[in-house]
Parts: sequence; C-alpha cells; structure tokens
Amino acid sequence: MRTEPVESAESLIFYTHPMSRGRVSRWMLEETGLPYAEVVLDYGSTMKSADYLAVNPMGKVPALRHGGATITEGAAICLHLADLAPQRALVPPPGSALRGLCYRWLFFAAGPLESFLTARKHGPLAPAVEAGYGQEADLMRTLEQAVAGKAYVVGESFTVADLYLSALLGFYMRVGMLERKPVFESYAMPHFQRPAALRAQARDDALMAAHPHPAAPVAA
Repeated sequence: MRTEPVESAESLIFYTHPMSRGRVSRWMLEETGLPYAEVVLDYGSTMKSADYLAVNPMGKVPALRHGGATITEGAAICLHLADLAPQRALVPPPGSALRGLCYRWLFFAAGPLESFLTARKHGPLAPAVEAGYGQEADLMRTLEQAVAGKAYVVGESFTVADLYLSALLGFYMRVGMLERKPVFESYAMPHFQRPAALRAQARDDALMAAHPHPAAPVAA
C-alpha cells in the first residue's frame, strides 16, 4: 500500500524521510487505509533538488500530492486525509462543536505547543504578549487539563487530534524536551499501540538504515 505508484488523477503521493515529521503523516495515512505512493527524499540532496522544489518550494517534508494539488504542513496533511476517508470517522462531522474542538487541539499541538518547546530549547523565548504560545505555565496547564484522565481529547473515539497530539507528546518526552509526566504517558502511549501506528513505525524504521538523518533527532 506504499511503494507502487497510483496512476489515477486522484492518486496520493507521499514525500517523506523516516526521521522527519513525515512519521506523523504516515501514521495518518495508515489510519485512513488509503492507497498511496511513497517517495523517500534525503536531507541536503534530493530534498533540495529542482524536481522536489517544484513540488514544495520549502524543500522540506512531509508533503502530499493529491491529484494536481500539493499539501504541506503536517496538521494540514492529517486533516485533509481525514476528510478523504470519512468512513474512518477520524474527524467529527462538519459543523459540529466536536469538529471545532478537534481543530482546537490539533492546531494547539501544531502551533503553540511545538513552537514553545522548540523556542525553549534554543531560546530565548519571545515575550508572552507577542508569542502565540503565551506563558509557559498557562500552556502546560492547558495541555495537562486537555489530556488528564482521558482516552480521547474530543468525544468518545480516536480522532486526528489524538494522533497529532500523542505523536508530539511521545517524541518530545523521548528526546527530553518535555517532562515525562504520568498524565502525558497515560494519554499518549495507548495510541501508539494502534495497528496503524505500529504499521507506520515499522515502515519508517525499516527505511532508516538506507536514509539516515545527518543530525537527528527530528520530531516523529
């Protein structure tokens, strides 16, 4: 379901690297069950080639080609894929309050949370009144309240918000950029045992020997 090109105009072509945020998008692809072609790029070479810059001028992965359109940015890719597989119910119905909540937590993870963790590591932090992540205490309290005692952040079933948020929590705890608190582990770790998550991890792990990262680690 990954390596053979799909010839229709609506085919999905997934550009990635096994040590990149493409791991999150691959997990989402596996959750949808949609067929896709895989193109693995390498940092500093094929990722900056003229051919790929024509796909994504940023020269970064992940990217997803759907027909004649290119979708970049992990959260956008995940939401688009959820819409392409409505039978999987990975995003609540359009117009519902739960869909709004799903958007909230997905973009909270992709925006304030990841921006803050990166800024805190490399510093200095921007003034709270200017930065989208605000004050650390407020952000962490919001994050803990979102997941405390919950299997899912939205409704009663797994959604794209759970996938994206748990992927970030798992990575940043693993690399020591986020404190490994029980409240985070009890929420995120069960999601990594989903069959789609295990398939995605196995595929990316298998690619790592042939496609090493020059610096590592990168959010997975």
